[in-house]
Amino acid sequence: MPTHARIETAIAAALARHRRGRHPGRLADALEHAVLPGGARIRPTICLSVARACGDDAPELSTAAAAAIELMHCASLVHDDLPVFDDADIRRGKPSVHKAYGQALAILTGDTLIIQAYDALAEASLSDPYRGIQLSRTLTRYSGMPYGICAGQAWESEAQVDLHAYHMAKTGALFMAATTMGAIAAGEDPEPWIELGARIGEAFQVADDLRDAIMTQDELGKPVGQDEAHDRPSAVAQYGIEGATRRLDDILGGAIASIPSCPGEAQLCEMVRAQAQMIMPVSLDQRAG
Repeated sequence: MPTHARIETAIAAALARHRRGRHPGRLADALEHAVLPGGARIRPTICLSVARACGDDAPELSTAAAAAIELMHCASLVHDDLPVFDDADIRRGKPSVHKAYGQALAILTGDTLIIQAYDALAEASLSDPYRGIQLSRTLTRYSGMPYGICAGQAWESEAQVDLHAYHMAKTGALFMAATTMGAIAAGEDPEPWIELGARIGEAFQVADDLRDAIMTQDELGKPVGQDEAHDRPSAVAQYGIEGATRRLDDILGGAIASIPSCPGEAQLCEMVRAQAQMIMPVSLDQRAG
């Protein structure tokens, strides 16, 4: 089954569980609003690409890992958009969950998606409990404290911000989860895959900082100028637009060079190059031209 179909089928199956029996319909609707239709699904695509590069001998595990990462990512977006954080009205070109369903259901939506991420892993782990435990622990590592997305959000409350640590936790964490969980699902050592995830994650955050600074809301499908409005640390604030652009190029070059030797190395290099093109802000090409 193609990568995109594997991801969407697994996510649809996870969401379908919320419709079983008697359930609060508005929360079920909010869950689907938060996840469907999806964005680029970059993180689960990377997870499955790494698993395939390593042999993908347990596709049910790698598919569950990919779905769990995307559910966790969607949960973080729902919470990030809340008024107490980014106060964003738009996400992926439509009203954010708290605008469509209210703040109470938005909080519950994010919480439920986190739980569902672990449920997806638990169900698939029955076939290989050892790998399943590794997958759950890895998702926990890159979701909580001190290395995960919760820590990344918390850095914004600190008086002094380490930009690298902030980027690694807020954005890099789930990319490191993607590469290492892909390796774990395929029965490989995850350690050599951390650097690739870290580099892709940092590149994505720098690209996001650039998009926030130079693109329009119509181009991006969400509010822009948020880093400056909320006085958040960013690559653009630290390096300027030209410096951040050079930094992005350097990181992407290093990401390709960091790919460990594996049976599917060539195909994985092509995937990383394709993802690099996807995250490059449109306006940068126009500026270069």
